[in-house]
Amino acid sequence: MNKQSVIDFFDRLAPDWDSNMIRNEAKINAILDYSGIRENVDVLDVACGTGVLIPDYLARNVNKVIGVDVSPAMIEIARAKFSDTRVSFINADIEELSFQELFHCCVVYNALPHFPDPGRLIKTLSAQLKTGGRLTIAHGMSREKINAHHSESAGSVSLGLISETELAGIMGQYLKVDIVVANDDMYVVSGFREEV
Repeated sequence: MNKQSVIDFFDRLAPDWDSNMIRNEAKINAILDYSGIRENVDVLDVACGTGVLIPDYLARNVNKVIGVDVSPAMIEIARAKFSDTRVSFINADIEELSFQELFHCCVVYNALPHFPDPGRLIKTLSAQLKTGGRLTIAHGMSREKINAHHSESAGSVSLGLISETELAGIMGQYLKVDIVVANDDMYVVSGFREEV
């Protein structure tokens, strides 16, 4: 999987991304609960796209959100949508960034199959967490449905979603994994950093 191909793919989809979005509020709220999104936390939203979760973070009165996406077109749309001073966006490859500050919460929502090396991604993100900070990788549908969807429309820019057991094993090298949910409604693996 080539990074430029991923960028080009999502740049093409960006103009229609929001109009094609199907939201399930109950699933999103459950994922945000698992992710530890609550008042006064600092959030790193990885592969944020057009900022689909930004209103949900703000509704929970977070302190700050930094959204990062590799697609310039997605970030351009996200920046145009949100003027709240708690929100900022960076157009970059998350694995090439390092931040001065650490985060309470890092969320990768509906994006893991588009990263060529889940282990490298998780190592990178785990290092961005405060002590007690939580990394959550989640999808609003089952692994089987995600993989079927990607095989139809995004096969060239998706490696497929690994099993929750495999993901928990990778995350467990860096974090204490305490949430693993894999059912017909969602896929969530989440863990927290025990010490910095």
